Amino acid sequence: MPDADRERLGQSFDSASDFYQRARPDYPPALIERILNVTELAPDGRVLEVGCATGKATLPFAQRGFRITCVEPGPALAAAARRNLVGFDAVKIEQVRFEDWVPGPGSFDLVIAAASWSWVDPDVRYRKAAEVLRPRGYLAIWGAGPVIPYDGDPFFTEIQEIYDEIGEGRPPNARVPRPGELSEQCTEIEASGLFDVVDVRQFDWQTAHDAERYIELLNTFSGHIAMQDWQPKRLYAEIRRRLGERPDGQLRCHWGAVLRIAQRS
Repeated sequence: MPDADRERLGQSFDSASDFYQRARPDYPPALIERILNVTELAPDGRVLEVGCATGKATLPFAQRGFRITCVEPGPALAAAARRNLVGFDAVKIEQVRFEDWVPGPGSFDLVIAAASWSWVDPDVRYRKAAEVLRPRGYLAIWGAGPVIPYDGDPFFTEIQEIYDEIGEGRPPNARVPRPGELSEQCTEIEASGLFDVVDVRQFDWQTAHDAERYIELLNTFSGHIAMQDWQPKRLYAEIRRRLGERPDGQLRCHWGAVLRIAQRS
């Protein structure tokens, strides 16, 4: 992705700050536990989070008492994170791009990035993460996206005709993401020459949404935020109509995540 497009789409998340926290799914507890088990993070460990958004991934680490510094480029998202993490005195949130951030003294035991790593300049991200980590410190990166089980909710296949109609359909021959079959994408980490991948694990879980909550969720994704006004108007009207015909008005959304943990070389 060109740098200008990556930066523009990355900045678009700030417009979703009002509902990002409630709309986005929580990460499964097993994912957080896997990070802690592999890294053996000490109770007083120092964590740097790159792109904390509203604090969705920060909270489970804060609840365990770790000292956390978060860097978040979006002013509205950073403000929301401060509200969501009030009372956790060991959490510090800085409104700045990771690329521009000037670290304070000391080093970190763990750098984490949840659904944010792809928005950081690829020429900077691994080098800077390595610079702020202690020797043999860890980097843990993951995202979360919809996956479609073979026996999953048919809504997602059926609604593709509306995406096609508004010009946002899948590319020809695009592979449907399935649980447990997501690309592990470790080559880039190893190619940096700064980290060794020590653990890769896939996680799957399910959430339920009514039409309004699902539309809020879609409005936290960069592709939907960037649509022209008429496109979501048509799409969301059809989502409301179709879910309104269901007895419970709900859809089942399946999620997949690939957790990659690497150790500083």
